[in-house]
Amino acid sequence: MLVPREMLSNFGSAIGGLAVIWVMLPRWQQYLPPQIRDLVDRCINKLVNLFYPYVMIVFSEFEGERLARSATYLAIQSYLKEHATLRARRLKAETVKDSQSPIFSMGDNEEVTDTFEGVKVWWASRKIPRNVSLSLHPMTEDRRFYELVFHRRHRQLIMQSYVKHVLTEGKAIAHKNRQQKLYANNPSEYWSHVAFEHPANFETLAMDPNKKRDILNDLTKFRDGKEYYAKIGKPWKRGYLLYGPPGTGKSTMIAAMANFLNYDVYDLELTAVKDNTKLKKLLIETSSRSIIMIEDIDCSLDLTGQRKKKEKDDDDDDDDSDENDDPSKKMVKEEKAGSKVTLSGLLNFIDGIWSACGGERIIIFTTNHVDKLDPALIRRGRMDKHIEMSYCCFEAFKVLARNYLDIQDHLLFETISRLLDETNMTPADVTENLMPKSDNEDAETCLRNLIEALEAAKKEARKKKEKESRAQAKEGREKKVNGEEEEGKESGTSAKEVKENGDVGGGVAAKEVGENGVCSCRR
Repeated sequence: MLVPREMLSNFGSAIGGLAVIWVMLPRWQQYLPPQIRDLVDRCINKLVNLFYPYVMIVFSEFEGERLARSATYLAIQSYLKEHATLRARRLKAETVKDSQSPIFSMGDNEEVTDTFEGVKVWWASRKIPRNVSLSLHPMTEDRRFYELVFHRRHRQLIMQSYVKHVLTEGKAIAHKNRQQKLYANNPSEYWSHVAFEHPANFETLAMDPNKKRDILNDLTKFRDGKEYYAKIGKPWKRGYLLYGPPGTGKSTMIAAMANFLNYDVYDLELTAVKDNTKLKKLLIETSSRSIIMIEDIDCSLDLTGQRKKKEKDDDDDDDDSDENDDPSKKMVKEEKAGSKVTLSGLLNFIDGIWSACGGERIIIFTTNHVDKLDPALIRRGRMDKHIEMSYCCFEAFKVLARNYLDIQDHLLFETISRLLDETNMTPADVTENLMPKSDNEDAETCLRNLIEALEAAKKEARKKKEKESRAQAKEGREKKVNGEEEEGKESGTSAKEVKENGDVGGGVAAKEVGENGVCSCRR
């Protein structure tokens, strides 16, 4: 005999009411033995599941212990931006580069519906606010997740087909709407980002064409090398070292690389990283198809002076042991403490086991003083390609003249070529002289300004060289005079010793003759 639908509905409501009463009356529960409480809980859950026909799947923003952002979560986010925002009542708006209108997404704690092959499902965007407490390890970000709810009779369709459909379409939408981002790390141990809008490209980069072509070929080979890296058994990553004087275009080179590859850029500030563990966590948080750059690495962190600093801090900790017993004071002290990133931690960051998490990453170091870096840090295998960003040559100047003055050739080019061979000037200084300062300055005026600057730099370099030569000559003369004085002192000392030794020897011999009456040499 079939049970009427109304009776089932009433029975389900009654069971639900009993469950609510059971949960809301903790005073009754505390007088029951644990075995009885567990039994009642299991029975109520079974009854609720029997009459509640819906299944829920939760997709968290982070996987594991908040180590890596979930690719599934990001794909669902892209899918819902495209399909569910027309039905949502609360939206978030984001601006996008080169877009006339913002992109909308679901607001927090918003619910929408979707349909797949005639089956209706419910999506909800949830957020749990971060904890506000004095805990030593507080949650530093809100916890976000998506909930998918559907009728249990559609379980197979949803889990085998619909979820796969959402992920596939979400990834395609994300790739289509992808915008380059510039990330920066902060003391909260996570990355924050803005839109990457740097206009640099290799066509406008002031560099020798042969060197530029070599770099482009290397980047293309890396970008298309997924199967090759898998075949040789190496992580899909590559290191570049950019070195040279200030103003030679190292940062512009990184921006041009990012635009050529369409990669995101992560600007890693080592002084904001507490220790090696936090550095590892930041690495895991980076996405594939990205450039991780550490600018001025010789100045970013003193990787050699950590041991002495640690010993000093240990002594201070012994003196302040009573203060460290207070958790709140300990938190303040940890915030004020400097970075404890070590050289070994940085090396593991570059090519350790954890560096293989993800793929298609480029790590770039820049420095003005390559000789100051530890050889272990820049050896091949870590920094695979070393690129010298040198002073401006004539080929680089022609690129700048085309960019800033829109000219391919000029009568003054020969003079400029000769001066560039005779003196050193960075592309930044050349650019400053080529850039018109007013509408009245034409190309020839700017070129003459550059010639004057080059001649002044040449004259200054000659004066500096003459001054150094005079200083070296003076130092040589002083060394020679000091050497002669030392020789004179040594000669005087030797003569004095000989004289003293001679007198002593004669006195002893005379004494012996006087005592014995016969000289010993005649015996």
